[in-house]
Amino acid sequence: MLIVDAHEDIAYNALRYNRDYATSALDIRTTEINSKSVIDNGLACLGHDEWLSGHVGIIFATLFSPPYSHYSGDSEKMYYRNSEQAHQLAHNQLDYYLNLEQKDAFQIIRNRTDLDTVVTSWDEVSNRKPVIGLVLLMEGADPIRSPGEVEYWHKNGIRIIGPAWAGTSYCGGTGDPRPLTNLGEELLENMADFHMILDVSHMSERSFDQAIENYEGVVIASHANPRFAANLSTPERLLTDRQIHNLVDRGAVIGVVPYNKFLINDWRKSDDKKTVPVRRLAEMIDYICQLTGSCQHVGIGSDFDGGFGAESIPFPMDTVADLVMIGDEIATLGYNMQEVEHFMSKNWLKVLRRGLPE
Repeated sequence: MLIVDAHEDIAYNALRYNRDYATSALDIRTTEINSKSVIDNGLACLGHDEWLSGHVGIIFATLFSPPYSHYSGDSEKMYYRNSEQAHQLAHNQLDYYLNLEQKDAFQIIRNRTDLDTVVTSWDEVSNRKPVIGLVLLMEGADPIRSPGEVEYWHKNGIRIIGPAWAGTSYCGGTGDPRPLTNLGEELLENMADFHMILDVSHMSERSFDQAIENYEGVVIASHANPRFAANLSTPERLLTDRQIHNLVDRGAVIGVVPYNKFLINDWRKSDDKKTVPVRRLAEMIDYICQLTGSCQHVGIGSDFDGGFGAESIPFPMDTVADLVMIGDEIATLGYNMQEVEHFMSKNWLKVLRRGLPE
């Protein structure tokens, strides 16, 4: 079964921690024993071998860098103080993906033809070697120095833009309650002109409401759990029932996140991961289905390796290869195989076929 993962921070981790994702997560862990990388970011969950063995054939791969206001005292070069620095950092990550594409195992998905090529390569009757497809997602829009620069990034292969991580020049985000700015409104207009997919993950509630009401293109939440699941200090990071309904009304898909902090109250990295079984994540999918009366609007957005590692994901998951466990667990809740396939890939594929150019 093909799996689509709607959020992985590949380039950021490759460049910040020198992780070689063309190898395996287990090889990366071997090179990082007792290193600061593990302290900062946890045990690696991503790697080429695990993508292949887990049939994770399509990934929304991020261009992400945090603002200097979140500087943690290490790797200062990965943070930005202004839009010029953000632009350069995003370009460095774009270059990483372009270089990765030179390897036969990867292909950037720029249009529906590319999408079909990647999907076909995973067909069991195909004689082709499976190709890992990368849909490029900009997380936090500050690298777009002005709204008119959307065209530039579209020409360079970006197909999804999330205006926020923390607050940006375009809108409030996690920990920042501001609405869309004037620039943010102009950004959405330019995104619609180029048929960009809008990712509302991390957007403040006020900017979320404005975007849902006014954006003319395809909308998703690449990585966000229902808010009831966990009591966070920044509750806007998770979706209220109203927001879930708003997204479904727009035909969106929501990617649930296998991060224990987003699944139970007061999770800490030092806690025993066995207290959060993979069934808890399956229950998030079931919750969205029961709330909305539909199985067509939920998928997976792992957020691997996004500031947490294997010690903080549901038991007994260990790497991205174990995303298949989510499907197995959903089936025990009474969903049939066709519905499971929608959760694991088909809902996201439908979104991509709506949002990508021909």
